[in-house]
Amino acid sequence: MATPPTPPEYNSSIPNGGDPKAMDVNLPYTGLEWEYVYQVIMGCLVFVIVPGIGLLYGGMSRRKSALAMIFQAWTVMAVCSFQWAFWGFSLAFSRTGGPFIGDLSNFGMKNVMAAPSWGSAVIPDIVFSFYELMFCACATMIVVGGSFERGRIIPSIIFGFCWATLCYCPISYWTWNANGWLFQLPALDFAGGGPVHISSGTAGLAYALVLGKRKRLGEKHVHKPHNVTIIFLGTTLIWFGWFGFNGGSALNASIRAMMAVWNTNFAASCGVAGWVMMDYIKKRKFSVVGACEGAIAGLVGITPAAGYVSVWCGAAIGFITAIVVNLFENVNDWLHIDDGLEVFKIHGIGGICGAFLTGIFASSSVSALDGATLAPGAIDGVGSQIARQLAEIAAIASWSFTISFILLVILKYIPGLHLRVDDEVEMIGLDIDQFSDEMVGEWSLFNDEHTGRRGSFEQITHGFPARGTTTGDATPEQKVEPKAEPTSS
Repeated sequence: MATPPTPPEYNSSIPNGGDPKAMDVNLPYTGLEWEYVYQVIMGCLVFVIVPGIGLLYGGMSRRKSALAMIFQAWTVMAVCSFQWAFWGFSLAFSRTGGPFIGDLSNFGMKNVMAAPSWGSAVIPDIVFSFYELMFCACATMIVVGGSFERGRIIPSIIFGFCWATLCYCPISYWTWNANGWLFQLPALDFAGGGPVHISSGTAGLAYALVLGKRKRLGEKHVHKPHNVTIIFLGTTLIWFGWFGFNGGSALNASIRAMMAVWNTNFAASCGVAGWVMMDYIKKRKFSVVGACEGAIAGLVGITPAAGYVSVWCGAAIGFITAIVVNLFENVNDWLHIDDGLEVFKIHGIGGICGAFLTGIFASSSVSALDGATLAPGAIDGVGSQIARQLAEIAAIASWSFTISFILLVILKYIPGLHLRVDDEVEMIGLDIDQFSDEMVGEWSLFNDEHTGRRGSFEQITHGFPARGTTTGDATPEQKVEPKAEPTSS
């Protein structure tokens, strides 16, 4: 039998892995190339989650504000890519630092190149950094769902940068950096139940609280998603991308990574089953949107546990998480908030449920599949792991909510940077106020029945005269009567 290649060792005297003009920096990874190629592919899969969330949020919005959510998939990716290269990666994964935050030793991607990464010796720093960037972008994209149908884009972009810096990076450091206090505790979090879901869910709660409720919230049509097909498509991309989210979190192409991929699919499937069952018991009808919510709840629940639990325990986590989240159907009413995209319910409560169940079902027989990790939970007789998981939940939820709330209140009162659109914009929709394009099919509402020509873009928007104009401003050929806003918008 061939001897497996020896992973390279980090040399602090050449923190960037060596001068490529003087040596072959690829040589230490000879025979291990497939490891980092696998990791890059997993990172590309995680990337797909970000536009998937954008489509999910866009479909759940009313049509007149759908583009505001889809658009932010790209602004989030742009902002997080800059933030991560600027100082985010260093704050979260620098090799030196205290128990709470990294230092700026890798500021501006300094020395992030060919050296073996902090997370896994078989993966170069540059690959590790790329993979972890996608997690930051996913978490931030979940958070901006709190701006649903009433938040302005520019403050949302600024908040995303600040949140990634002050919430995501410290929490990631606590959880995944070997110097972090939660890592030392240890709290078990395989792929981001705390840094991604609990943190983004509680931040979304803060966003909804600071923004206040939408106008006309009591009207039935306000709660209706405008396009269930787009919701289904977005969920499909999220599910697909989650194979990279969990499957890559072993940071090597081991059997443990393959177990995480299997658990991801099984938990999501059981999440669908649990949610659909609850919907049918309560309403005697099925729901495509409900099935999508169940899938995401299952994915959220299994995230911290995917590389720690057996197949059937993973199925139980997905099923239980979906049922628990479904039972919180009226959490917005209980808390008197307007979290229209249910960021807190699905990601906050779902993440808490998954983190807690990880402490129960984690087993060393699964974590050891990577050849190195022993992570027992209550099922292995280590009941104290449940208490450690509760400490993780309390610390992450309180930090993210508090810091997010403070950031949002500061932004709210900065002159010229108000978080929320005014009442008129909320009525006609965010897309018309902030974008030069509209959702597909909008113009069919405004065809002139006599001439077959369309009303002027500048003058007619969503059935309302644009600001500063009247329908009388149109030419005789363009003049159309504004129609009432469709209740399904």
